[in-house]
Amino acid sequence: LLNINVGGKLFQIAYKVLAQYPITRLGKLALYTDPVKKLQLCDDYLVQKNEYFFDRDPSIFHYIFHFYRSGVLWIMDEMCPSNFVEEIEYWGIHLKYSQRCCRILFEEKRDELSEYLKIEKELEAELEPLESGAQFDGKFLGQFRKMVWNLIENPYSSVPAKIIAVMSSFFVLISIVGMTLSTVEEMKNKTGKMWMEQMEMICAIFFTSEYVMRLISSSSFKNFLRAAFNAIDLVAILPFYIQILFENLDDGDMQYHEELHKVENVSKLGKVLKLIKLMRIFRILKLARHSTGLRAFSFTMRQCYQQVCCLLLFIAMGVFTFSALIHSVEHDVPGTDFTSIPCAWWWAAVSLSTVGYGDTVPDTILGRMVAFVCISFGIILNGMPISILYNKFSDYYAKLKAHEMSQ
Repeated sequence: LLNINVGGKLFQIAYKVLAQYPITRLGKLALYTDPVKKLQLCDDYLVQKNEYFFDRDPSIFHYIFHFYRSGVLWIMDEMCPSNFVEEIEYWGIHLKYSQRCCRILFEEKRDELSEYLKIEKELEAELEPLESGAQFDGKFLGQFRKMVWNLIENPYSSVPAKIIAVMSSFFVLISIVGMTLSTVEEMKNKTGKMWMEQMEMICAIFFTSEYVMRLISSSSFKNFLRAAFNAIDLVAILPFYIQILFENLDDGDMQYHEELHKVENVSKLGKVLKLIKLMRIFRILKLARHSTGLRAFSFTMRQCYQQVCCLLLFIAMGVFTFSALIHSVEHDVPGTDFTSIPCAWWWAAVSLSTVGYGDTVPDTILGRMVAFVCISFGIILNGMPISILYNKFSDYYAKLKAHEMSQ
């Protein structure tokens, strides 16, 4: 018998049993005759008791010991998958020696654990800033840039930093409200335009100052440009300056407001100017910098992109299928709106989404039966992934809030 001491517990295994598995650590220990090679396989050797000592977990070695006696590796649910894999790799035993049912459950549990750890790591990275205050040590104006960085990037560092974070969200809302009111007919008079322009100028000045402060406090210009939030900040301020550039392209004798009216209504630059003004709607994305809910939503979309793409694929298949069916049974009806399959796409999309505007409806009994099947399919289709997305969103939101509070 080979005497093995694992973490203070003694085990005895016959040499001939160990020799059946020569590639394992204990199999090599039983087959080697060179004492030097044997000592390389264990942590210590007690000459008085003729024991080979291993500084490993004795609770897991019970399953290793059972494997040598029965030839089957048992896996219990309460074991940590990472720890168990590390132990069996040390002893040189492959997972293939376990029963198929145990191996399938164990691999599923290991995949779930690795996915959980991956998501936890990504959630922590979601809240961590791209830079830390320690990166400014020893650099040009390091203390000043660190102070600016804490002021603009770390709202929990001081009261002024929290005030700036609140002001950033406030100016975003003011800017969106101003853009919305500028489209109201009653606000298109001279006084309304003047107020909207002044409000837009104040918001643009604040956003520009915020962007410049972030640029100054950045330790790496390349990383600053790569950051998604910084790109959003740049998109938020560019429309204001591009609009000013376009408005001053045409130099004439007319006054400023008359020139702007001419550009918007006569010149080809008017369409470009309206498109640039529309870009201001992206300022609402700046709220994601200080909103845990928006971050959780973005993180959920990134993690569940496969389910979302699958949902869009099913919707597209349903639209093509039911539009073809409704056209085949309705195209002979006088005055029908289903004159072609592309004309039926809108009806199929609205029916699958269970919105049902009622602007296009089938007239025949067979067409209504197709519509009923289409709506039923839409209810089932929308119900499957929505629950998954909601559960993951609520889970990610709770974890983000927990990480945020811990920080």
